[in-house]
Amino acid sequence: MTAKQTWNPERYAQNARFVSDLGMPVVELLAPQPGERILDLGCGDGALTAKLAACGCDVVGVDSSPEQIAAATARGLDARVMDGQALDFEGEIDAVFSNAALHWMPQADAVIAGVRRALRPGGRFVGEFGGQGNIAAIVHALYTALHRRGIEAAALNPWHYPSADEYRGGLETHGFSVRYIALIPRPTPLPADISGWLETFAGVFLSAAPEDDRPALISELREALRPTLFDAEGRWVVDYVRLRFAADRL
Repeated sequence: MTAKQTWNPERYAQNARFVSDLGMPVVELLAPQPGERILDLGCGDGALTAKLAACGCDVVGVDSSPEQIAAATARGLDARVMDGQALDFEGEIDAVFSNAALHWMPQADAVIAGVRRALRPGGRFVGEFGGQGNIAAIVHALYTALHRRGIEAAALNPWHYPSADEYRGGLETHGFSVRYIALIPRPTPLPADISGWLETFAGVFLSAAPEDDRPALISELREALRPTLFDAEGRWVVDYVRLRFAADRL
């Protein structure tokens, strides 16, 4: 990769609050209990971390973005800058929770191995993230638009969207028993224009184009995506497919 995704907590709150709002089914699958020590892996600005803390849990959040961690600590949370592919916890966590973050960590084996090290025996790993087929229309539009500009988008792509079988295999290889795993299509209406989503989540691709060309690039992407993602009610609806799972450390 020649660039790294950056995060603006204010822009994230404006364009992507639906991410945490739609994360409650994963919290329910986790079934947090008062007094448990829980690691929120890829905690972002701490919106769901705070909900776990409100359940009476001892929660620590980690994220690779200093800006998001600053927003999480402003909520009064224990939040730390850390690469989820290089966790440094050792047998001290009852449960690891992750929402909409694992697809940003392409070294999936390193993530799962680190989660296993962090967990106590019998601890659980529960999460949801982008799975096979996630945002397929957006990925195709990005690749096409950048190809026209002589840019190889595949080399920039920061996302990893595995199938259920692939991720189950990774979990089992690293000593987990999988209780539940499924791909869940979830078309998701956006709170605003698709350009806000692109600026929030696709910064790695947009920044590959010259700065003076980026407004034209976003306009081109909007028009390419309009027939597929703009519905009859005048809403942009992103073609999300989520991979949700629950596994126990053996």
